[in-house]
Amino acid sequence: MLDWFSSLEMFPKVFWSLALIASLIFIITIALSFIGGDTGDFGDVDADIDADTGIGFQFITLKNLVGFFTIFGWSGIACIDAGLSKPLTITIATICGLIMMAIMAAMFYYMRKLSDSGTLNYNNAINQIGEVYLTVGAKRSNIGKAHVRIQGALRELEALTDSTTDLKTGTVIKVKSVTSNGILIIEKLNN
Repeated sequence: MLDWFSSLEMFPKVFWSLALIASLIFIITIALSFIGGDTGDFGDVDADIDADTGIGFQFITLKNLVGFFTIFGWSGIACIDAGLSKPLTITIATICGLIMMAIMAAMFYYMRKLSDSGTLNYNNAINQIGEVYLTVGAKRSNIGKAHVRIQGALRELEALTDSTTDLKTGTVIKVKSVTSNGILIIEKLNN
């Protein structure tokens, strides 16, 4: 193996070295991702390019660079084996590497957009229709509970009312506002 590698000219040696080293790092990164290891320890030198949405589109990351050099090396080797000239080999390998970086950046960007923070925003309950679960006292005399659909899920939340009568279990309600500590202010829905 070493005899074969030492007999190569410098141009193919560079591509073989890049391909093998980048592939090894790529395999380690993938393996750590699958077993739950944190590959961010390799270095978090990510540059953000802000899109219109404000979500960071990360093009130059460690994972993207590893992907670039892996594809750059292997496509360069394929070009050399096909007998292409050195300038054409470098051009094709660079284009292939950049395409790989763009694909990986887009993939991580869209995967990040799919993630949910899990934080419940109580203001999303305003104007929602629900039902009283535990009686809510008139004129905010005691806290009750109401079922309201927020952020795609039915939630059981504490509620108060400014109504002059108690809102009994089963009463259909509408959320008027939310207090600063997340208690719903509800009113009976007039049919």
